[in-house]
Amino acid sequence: MDGPSEEIPERVRRAVAALARERFVPEGERRHAGEDSALPIGFGQTISQPSLVAWMTALLEIHPGERVLEIGTGSGFQAAVLARLGAEVWSIEVVPELHARARALLDELGIPVHLRRGDGHLGWPEGAPFDAIILTCATPEIPSALWEQLAIGGRLVAPLGDPHDLQTLVRIRKGAGGERTEERIVAVRFVPMTRG
Repeated sequence: MDGPSEEIPERVRRAVAALARERFVPEGERRHAGEDSALPIGFGQTISQPSLVAWMTALLEIHPGERVLEIGTGSGFQAAVLARLGAEVWSIEVVPELHARARALLDELGIPVHLRRGDGHLGWPEGAPFDAIILTCATPEIPSALWEQLAIGGRLVAPLGDPHDLQTLVRIRKGAGGERTEERIVAVRFVPMTRG
């Protein structure tokens, strides 16, 4: 589990680099926005380092026009990257204040993302099926509702494992018969997925 089997596509690198990351972090953290490190965004949550955002985005193999569900809007940065790649993005955040902040910022930046405040375990049935699903929070297992909402041939990227310890970043593909093929990528540490 040394890293992704494929290079990060240039279009993904450009999508990440084009966003002013300092807009997505609290004022007190903006001096660190150019660093390749996770930063706190309040309420016990973080914004991932840009290299990890790019990496997870690359693992999703997004094509323009695809429907993508994100669990854990947080600052809105990952959702904005996906939208810049031409995806139709649906993103759920459980923390009311982060949801409101992300909505205001994405609206201000003119980045189209469907946003909902709620429990990510339930997914977004009205938007399903999704070509790709990304979790930006740790869970011991993929919630059944999310698996059901993933389209046949879809990809799901998530940190799986103990939410209070190291997890393993995985990419799971859904086969034609609904079978699950899992690739274990690398050890990571994400904040826990929580109930709404």
